[in-house]
Amino acid sequence: MAMDKNFDAKSAEDRIAAMWDKAGAFRAGANKRRDDAFSIMIPPPNVTGSLHMGHAFNNTLQDILVRWHRMRGFDTLWQPGQDHAGIATQMVVERELAKEGKKRTDFTREEFLARVWEWKAQSGGTIIGQLQRLGCSLDWDRNAFTMSGAPGAPAGEEGNFHDAVIKVFVDMYNKGLIYRGKRLVNWDPHFETAISDLEVENIETDGHMWHFKYPLAGGVTYRYIEKDAEGAVIVDETRDYISIATTRPETMLGDGAVAVHPSDERYAPIVGKLCEIPVGPKEHRRLIPIITDDYPDPNFGSGAVKITGAHDANDYGVAKRGGIPMYRLMDTRAQMRDDGAPYAEAAAIAGAVARGEQVLSEAEADALNLVPDHLRGLDRYAARKAVVEEITAEGLAVMTRADDPLLGRKLGEDDDPAAPVALVEAKKIMQPFGDRSKVVIEPMLTDQWFVDAEKVVGPALDAVRDGRVKIMPESGEKTYYHWLENIEPWCISRQLWWGHQIPVWYGPSKEQVAEFRDRDRSQPFVVKDIVDFCAATEDEVFAKAIDYYGDSFCIKTSNFSVSRDVDYVPIGGADEKTIELSRDPDVLDTWFSSGLWPIGTLGWPEQTDELKRFFPTSVLVTGQDILFFWVARMMMMQLAVVGEIPFHHVYLHGLVRDAKGKKMSKSLGNVVDPLEIIDEYGADALRFTNASMASLGGVLKLDTQRIAGYRNFTTKLWNACRFAEMNGVWEGHRTQAAPPEAHATVNRWIISETARVRETVDAALAEYRFNDAANALYAFVWGRVCDWYVEFAKPLFDGADADETRATMGWVLDQCMILLHPMMPFITEELWGLTGQRDKLCAHADWPEYGAGLVDAEAMREMRWVIGLIEGVRSARAQLRVPVGLKLNMVQLELDAQGRAALARNMALVMKLARIASLEEIDRLPKGSITVTVEGGTFGLPLEGVIDIAAERDRLEKTCAKAEKELGGIEGRLRNPKFVASAPDEVVSEARERAHVLGEDLNRLRAAIAQLDGVM
Repeated sequence: MAMDKNFDAKSAEDRIAAMWDKAGAFRAGANKRRDDAFSIMIPPPNVTGSLHMGHAFNNTLQDILVRWHRMRGFDTLWQPGQDHAGIATQMVVERELAKEGKKRTDFTREEFLARVWEWKAQSGGTIIGQLQRLGCSLDWDRNAFTMSGAPGAPAGEEGNFHDAVIKVFVDMYNKGLIYRGKRLVNWDPHFETAISDLEVENIETDGHMWHFKYPLAGGVTYRYIEKDAEGAVIVDETRDYISIATTRPETMLGDGAVAVHPSDERYAPIVGKLCEIPVGPKEHRRLIPIITDDYPDPNFGSGAVKITGAHDANDYGVAKRGGIPMYRLMDTRAQMRDDGAPYAEAAAIAGAVARGEQVLSEAEADALNLVPDHLRGLDRYAARKAVVEEITAEGLAVMTRADDPLLGRKLGEDDDPAAPVALVEAKKIMQPFGDRSKVVIEPMLTDQWFVDAEKVVGPALDAVRDGRVKIMPESGEKTYYHWLENIEPWCISRQLWWGHQIPVWYGPSKEQVAEFRDRDRSQPFVVKDIVDFCAATEDEVFAKAIDYYGDSFCIKTSNFSVSRDVDYVPIGGADEKTIELSRDPDVLDTWFSSGLWPIGTLGWPEQTDELKRFFPTSVLVTGQDILFFWVARMMMMQLAVVGEIPFHHVYLHGLVRDAKGKKMSKSLGNVVDPLEIIDEYGADALRFTNASMASLGGVLKLDTQRIAGYRNFTTKLWNACRFAEMNGVWEGHRTQAAPPEAHATVNRWIISETARVRETVDAALAEYRFNDAANALYAFVWGRVCDWYVEFAKPLFDGADADETRATMGWVLDQCMILLHPMMPFITEELWGLTGQRDKLCAHADWPEYGAGLVDAEAMREMRWVIGLIEGVRSARAQLRVPVGLKLNMVQLELDAQGRAALARNMALVMKLARIASLEEIDRLPKGSITVTVEGGTFGLPLEGVIDIAAERDRLEKTCAKAEKELGGIEGRLRNPKFVASAPDEVVSEARERAHVLGEDLNRLRAAIAQLDGVM
């Protein structure tokens, strides 16, 4: 059956994907011909996710590597799977419940989780089908899920990933690598959970900075002297206060100190003194010390910084260094706390601490509620408004003139510029938002579970230092070292229901059990001294508890319902022989479970055949933004758990941006949907675009014009195969590993070019230079095969070399399909099936191993000389706008023997393809001729009477002047340090690229002008 005129990607892609699936083409070990294994673990997309450009790019690169190795006969596995995405999935299901007028807490934990599993079964596999549309050759029979095997998992989710996660937690807990502690975390008030830094979006917003006075205690005064940059005194006055500035006045209620830099002479007289927080009931105002620390910048603001350790990351560090108590002001919803003792009592305790009369433990400081009674229960922003109003009303706001530019406002006609007003700076501030909740994140001191990262980071650093793991590009390796050498404890707990519940149960200490027996039965009994029982199963918990309490007790277990309150653990009601253990309600951060992805997907802790064959994995392809959050943690966890690296190579790439280098965002309207691209241009065009822009460390700019160009590339290949069909190439054709024996120079040349490109592609892919492989294939397939060879072959089909040429063209086009298949699998598979008798799929075609042995240097030299001459003539014609259809006379000025021989053997091709009417050998160029130089010779094109040379030169001069003016302007901006420093990266990058393009254009224009100067 004759080939269709065009390749219909829409109809072909689904059909081909189904064929691959039916054939089991991508199962682990498919097409294995050697013992070497190659494995990649897909960075698991969120189960809530759908294909975006980052996925499309990342998975294209993985698929290229996987298909390349599978075709080379490696024992290949590309492991698919999804991450359970705790917070994202819970959010989706809660939204669905909201449509029914319900919320999560209307259900028991088990009931809610059943709804999540329901949703997962119905909608959780969306991205699988989308990855299949992209042509990803994953072993779909092995699809993994990070919650498989969890309690309540339905049929089909019986894997052991949950068991592996719990086992690792218990093992690390028993080794002292995991602990529970109180540290500052990113707190999302909407979801009421801690979140990771990666889930925080820092967005520049319009904000304010309030300036307040903290009065010195006991009427103390000091001489405040301020100097300018030259040392001249600009302020010299007596003060009875120290001023601070804050963007969050509501957090003043939790201040533990005011800090100044040790070198700041302005405040030296009052270091060690106490000052008053200017808010709250006057009779209970808190006093806090003025301390020194290296954190405050003497040149920023007043140089004095309030220290609120429980609500600010920098303040937390100062408080830890200085032993400053940290007072939490907010509840889980970011409302001002409404618990604990009355404010008067709490303030008295805090005052004693500030004076050094009392010391509080971390837990005692956290329990102390220092929110004044009238502010308790308020939303944080309502509290902010109230605090500002109270301080201002008391006259403790720093004042300025009404026309102060810091205020960022315009005065009305009736306003007095000199009128005193409170100093409230209008300024841009970077504010943290939850990437899913879209609410402002509150830094908050909370009890969480942590991995003691310092204890596990050493082997992960050593593995990269000693070369067992190579990170590319080199900048990624430097970032890896920086992060891991300065690592902080890793918060692994989340206050969610969907996830791996932490396997820790709490119970009373033996002493508290004894107190319970002796208690006053009329009073409630609160257990404060608790013990942890960490175990993988409830049976193990019971065994540990009986071992601890003795076998005379009955042990029961229960779940906390909504929130943890570790100060109360039930003992068993009135039954003195029953002890009830309560399980920690938190779940593990998804980065903890996904940190086990390499071994968890291969069946660990069971020693499976897959684990033995495919671990450590070969390479990880992932975004540079999760180098720390995922890559480094997989390194730490695999080394801690099984004592082995998880992968040998790490290929890091950046964000896929738009054509101008801007980050894609819905607000900018520049988001590109890969599925829409596939619908319009086909998956192959998108994949080849991804490969062509994948330079190590390069900026990833996606241009739809480029995608359209690569769709044209598929058309070019299709048309070349149709041309071959029309000339009988595919009649009786079978796949041949070796090329046919060729005698014609053209055929020997194209075989040589094929051998060269195979070596280039293999070398590039071995070094993860996807763009070099793609560009080499594009130049070869389009330029050498579809353009030059097809044209060169036409006259051969009618001569003595016809059979040889048909065999050669069939072999060369087969090699094009094979070499292109990893990047363009659909069209190559379709062509493979249409163009001959095949023993197996193109996906399993034997990757060629030929190389230098097939290169015929003489044929290569001759045909490249011929191509050089034709291209030289074509370029000259195009530069000077000679009509395309016009045949020109050409003269030969000088030519060496080798060139003469090459020209003689290929005269017909040169005359036809360069559109030359005649060729004459002369001693000197006639007037009005331009030169075309080739290796060993010079030719001329007489243009007198063909074009208006003077008018053409004038046009080129004007075009050149315009380009020079534009280039001068761009280079001027690029020489301006302010432009380079302040303009967005994509703007600077675009300017540099435009300058490069203009420079190349100018070189061509000047060369053309010089040519014309020589003929006038």
